[in-house]
Amino acid sequence: MHIIHNGIINAIFRRNKPRQAKSGDHPQLHPETDAQPSCESSSPASSFPDGIKELNDCPNATVDVCFVHGLSGNRDSTWTPRGESAPWPETLLPSRLSKARIITYGYDAYITQSPVASSNRLIDHAINLLADLTTNRAQYQAESRPLIFVAHSLGGLVCKEAILLSRNNPETHLQSVFKSLRGIIFMGTPHRGSWMADWAKIPASALGLVKPTNTSLLKILETDDQLLESIQVRFWAMMRELREGGRRLEVTCFFEELPLPTIGKVVSKESATLEGYNAVSIHANHREMVKFGSTEDNGFRRLVGELLRWESQIRTNSESAALDPTVGNAEEAGQPLEEDEVSKHAFRHYGSGSVNVNYGSGPQNNNIGTGNQFNSPVHTVHLPPPQQPR
Repeated sequence: MHIIHNGIINAIFRRNKPRQAKSGDHPQLHPETDAQPSCESSSPASSFPDGIKELNDCPNATVDVCFVHGLSGNRDSTWTPRGESAPWPETLLPSRLSKARIITYGYDAYITQSPVASSNRLIDHAINLLADLTTNRAQYQAESRPLIFVAHSLGGLVCKEAILLSRNNPETHLQSVFKSLRGIIFMGTPHRGSWMADWAKIPASALGLVKPTNTSLLKILETDDQLLESIQVRFWAMMRELREGGRRLEVTCFFEELPLPTIGKVVSKESATLEGYNAVSIHANHREMVKFGSTEDNGFRRLVGELLRWESQIRTNSESAALDPTVGNAEEAGQPLEEDEVSKHAFRHYGSGSVNVNYGSGPQNNNIGTGNQFNSPVHTVHLPPPQQPR
C-alpha cells in the first residue's frame, strides 16, 4: 500500500528542494527525477528562498504585480520552465508589461523533500505575506500604487487570507494592500477543495521518509474543511460589499486542461473557478500551467491579455482621478462619495423616488421613478416628493 502512495507522492513532487542560494541567485534546476535526502543538507531556515524578491524594477511603474507560488513551490522555480535558468515573469513579462514592477514572494510550503517540515499554517503564511509586501512597497514609496496578485494553487488561498487580514486591520499601514488591490489572477487555486481531500488521508508513514508532514496545510484543502469554507465565505462577503460600494476588483481564474500522470487533474474546473468571474483554461497539467517557455505560448498570451487589460484600466482611472482627485480617491478606496461630491455627478430628476448617481463604469441598477438612466455603478440619493404649487 505504501509503495503505491510513495509512487503518487514522487510523481507530484519530482524535483529537489533548491540548494542554498546567494542573495538574488536563481535556484539550480534539476531534471525531473525523484529527489533523494542528502546527508549534508543545511538548515532549511537558512536555505529556503522566502520573502519578497524583485524580478523587474520600474522607476515609473503604474502597478506592482506580485507572484505567489503554491504547495511545494518556490518563488523562482515554480515559474521557471524546464531548460530555462530564470522565471518567465523576469524574462518574458517585462517586455509586454513595461510599466509594471514585478516581484515574487516565497514561503516554506514544502510537504516533502526537506529534513524538517515548516510548522507554519496558512494563516501564518498570509500574515507574513502581508507584512513583507507592505514593508517592501513602503521602501519604494509605493504604498498606494495599484497592486495585482498572480497566485498558483495554495498561493491563491494565502493571498485571499492576506487580503482579508489587510482589510480593516488595526495597524493602518497594513491596510494599504487591500486599499491598493486592483485584481487577482488565480491559477489552479482550489476554491472549493481539491484532490488533497484524498491525498491528506495517506498515512504519515508514507510521507515521513524524508520529512514530517505539515498536516495543517494538507487538511486545509479538504473539501469540507471549515477554514477553507471560512476563507471563501469571508472573501465572497468582501467582494459583494466592494461591488455595492462602487469599487470593482478584477478576478480571473485559470484552470488546468491536462491531468498529471497516474493522478489526474489536481484541481478540477469546478474547484478552480468562481461563479460570476472570468474562467480560462490552460493546456497543461497543474504543475506546468505556470511555466511558460516563450511569448508564443498560448497560456502566456491569455494571462498577459488579462494583465494588459487591467493595467490599461488602471491608467485610465489614474488619468480620471488626476482631473478630479477627490472622486478618484473615493472610488479607489471603495468609499461612498460625500454629499457635496454627489451633487456634482447627479442629473436632474423631477418627481418622487430615487435617483442614481453615476460616477464610474459598470452595470446599472434600475432607477425608481421617472428620469433618465445610464450605465454605471450607483449610489442612491432619496429625494422628497416635489411640493405642489400654491
